Amino acid sequence: MLENRDPRTVTRRDFMGGVMAAAAVGGAASAYASPATLQAAQYPAPATIELPKLPFGESDLAPHISQETISLHYGKHHKTYVDNTNKMIAGSELAAASLEDIVKATAGKPDKKGLFNNSAQVWNHTFYWKSLSPKGGGQPSGKLLDRVKSDFGDFAKFKEELAKAAVTQFGSGWAWLVLEGGKLKVLQTPNADTPLTNAAQKPLLTIDVWEHAYYVDYRNRRPDYVTAVLDKLINWEFAAANLG
Repeated sequence: MLENRDPRTVTRRDFMGGVMAAAAVGGAASAYASPATLQAAQYPAPATIELPKLPFGESDLAPHISQETISLHYGKHHKTYVDNTNKMIAGSELAAASLEDIVKATAGKPDKKGLFNNSAQVWNHTFYWKSLSPKGGGQPSGKLLDRVKSDFGDFAKFKEELAKAAVTQFGSGWAWLVLEGGKLKVLQTPNADTPLTNAAQKPLLTIDVWEHAYYVDYRNRRPDYVTAVLDKLINWEFAAANLG
């Protein structure tokens, strides 16, 4: 018996037989690998979607938006969308995709609705934070103001239209300023929908009108929140940079 033989006398034939047996066992193990293991080997490692840093301190928008609201909105809601997105893309064909590509690839697909909702909310919220500034409000200047006057008649009419879009969006959603067909346009989107998925629209700024954006500070007074954002916080410099 081989197991009773002096290990120094094992022949080359014995050794090669052992190697082939080990290979056979390994091949059998691969054949019965779990679907999750095979999927992980098939797709690239995920490029983790990260929670971006706020462009301001959590208390910098007070008293118009409180630190408590920012802490909950950014630290809980936004972070949850990020965490859910990363869980959903792990081991999938979108594991290494950019956030924008994930949003565009899942838009309008019923079987990808959960991933779209979460990834689009990550993108929308990141864009919203950039649309706010502690030194915001007032009115834009330069090229953006010229375009506003050209496309809306005057700034007051434009501001009224943007405020109306934010206040009248039924349920949860967003109000946007976009560039479409060479002209500025105000629009609404429900839930997680975003102009990012429309190749004809370039988003310039947005106002979040989900209740978690304002309920701590304004309760059900959405118009007061929208007025505060437009008068004191809206970041026209960000919109102007997006206009180019």
